[in-house]
Amino acid sequence: MEKLTKDTFKEKIFDFDKHKDWKFEGELPAIIDFYADWCGPCRVVAPVLEELSKEYAGKINIYKIDTDKEQELAAMFGIRSIPSILFVPKAGQPQMAMGALPKDALKDAITSVLLTN
Repeated sequence: MEKLTKDTFKEKIFDFDKHKDWKFEGELPAIIDFYADWCGPCRVVAPVLEELSKEYAGKINIYKIDTDKEQELAAMFGIRSIPSILFVPKAGQPQMAMGALPKDALKDAITSVLLTN
């Protein structure tokens, strides 16, 4: 799992300086975990996402964004509570889920949002 900065986000997900409308830059569908180190529920979700990143290696990418360090990105997505998890399909609009989702809910979202053709 890779931590994204503003620059790597623009390179791998969406270059908001270049495009006004959503244009996904990535090769694989992605999950982005908006988190903070002090957040208890975020610490619960982290190992689950780590497992999923291994389970779905080569099919999806899983990234993390520290909302304390990357406040501009958090503001851009209207993050008001964490964890917030953004599901980014290759085509179509990203979808946001709030809260510490259990593994089966994350897997359902991966299947229904990210891995549909």
